[in-house]
Amino acid sequence: MAGWARSSASPPSPYDVGMRELWASLFRLDPLSVPALPRALRAALALGLPIAIAALLGVPHLGYSAAVGSFAALYGGALPARERAKVVPFIAAGLVVAAALGVGVGWSRPLTVIALAGVAIVAAALVYGFSVGPPGVMFFVLVYGMFAHIRAISTEIAALQSLAALVVGTLLTYVIAILPVFERRPDAPTRQLREVLPRSGWDDTARLLFERTIIVALVGSAAGLVVDPVRAYWIVAAGVTVVGISVARTAIVGRGIHRMIGTVVGAGLYLLLVLFPWQPLGIAVLLAVLQFGIELVVARNYALALVLITPLVLVLTGAAAGEFGSVAIAGERVVDTIVGSALAVAVSFVPLRAFRKPA
Repeated sequence: MAGWARSSASPPSPYDVGMRELWASLFRLDPLSVPALPRALRAALALGLPIAIAALLGVPHLGYSAAVGSFAALYGGALPARERAKVVPFIAAGLVVAAALGVGVGWSRPLTVIALAGVAIVAAALVYGFSVGPPGVMFFVLVYGMFAHIRAISTEIAALQSLAALVVGTLLTYVIAILPVFERRPDAPTRQLREVLPRSGWDDTARLLFERTIIVALVGSAAGLVVDPVRAYWIVAAGVTVVGISVARTAIVGRGIHRMIGTVVGAGLYLLLVLFPWQPLGIAVLLAVLQFGIELVVARNYALALVLITPLVLVLTGAAAGEFGSVAIAGERVVDTIVGSALAVAVSFVPLRAFRKPA
């Protein structure tokens, strides 16, 4: 009995503690280090405004493509306006280049998958090489895949029109991104671009994140050939997002579980939303509201953010490709996210450090 009492009073194992913390994180809002309201307002405006303008001009399909440029506003959101003015053009240019490549190869499924891995790897080299920070590689992969899909299902002229709309959208995003909304530091000293985006020097952290991203990009692209080449970019986008957040396996496993659960619930929300007969102006408001909510919670609870991110991306990508309202697409995205997240978790256990040569 005494031995049983001592055993029952033993402290919990690190695994038990980790699992408790993981499940608790699903229902907890972490504190914010910087105010989220200013960047949430800018992100919502950058996403909704081009759709509304295009709807009023009678070309709503181009508005959805233009709204993709709003993703550039998600980078450097916590920076002062004058520093954002230096960062956003480079992000916007990267998104346009990724989209242009998608349009260029989207007619060929094999080329689309091959270039997908290349986009993810090059984007990772720049993101980790210049310490870009969140949201990292994901949106470059997502934008590439979206425009490759648009080219695959439409004519070359239509795809080029969508690409031109994206360029206009990035210009509008730049104007919105540099607005000093609710900022209280107008006279704060402005850093040079090399200080805002410093070279990482390829330290162990940057190198490990890059190596893991390479594996996810290559394996995820190959998996896309088996599942469906058209959907490969969803697998890679999910994988690079999960694997690129931290070098710690516990953080990657936690983020992977958050992404899986949030995506499943978010897909359900999407299925509810498509039951309503949305008009272009209504979609503009819906996406702006979703984006606003995402920016308020993404740093506090990733699973909750995915509940909003999933319908936003499904609505935006579906509307841009003329597939808004598809029920099948929700199930496909859940499968793709699970595959990509599971791949990222598996890659985090690959002992890459053991293969490095000593400096």
